[in-house]
Amino acid sequence: MRAELPTLDHLPRQSASHVKNKWRDVVREVRTTGSIAITNHSAVELVLVDAATYEQLAASAAALKAREASVLDQLASQFDQRLAVLAQPDAQDKVTAAFARKGKLARRPKAGAAF
Repeated sequence: MRAELPTLDHLPRQSASHVKNKWRDVVREVRTTGSIAITNHSAVELVLVDAATYEQLAASAAALKAREASVLDQLASQFDQRLAVLAQPDAQDKVTAAFARKGKLARRPKAGAAF
């Protein structure tokens, strides 16, 4: 079960100099809130997260990468199947015949599950 991560605007903020000078306080705050935004001249430059949140993010990224690879493998397989049809010896004759019909069908198409 994954918890939703807050947006940058909703994270507690600490300045970089405060992080440097009050590290223990910052660590306590990260343990309490899960993450904080570290600012430099009022602009967020870093987000400090606890180890559990980092592991969750890493696992989510790995799962997305595996899903993406699976989808790409499936698409490659479908492409290879379609390409194999074009590599058959009679493929050129079938394509030439299809163009010769000029979009006209030999018989009227039937529609619906009852036909």
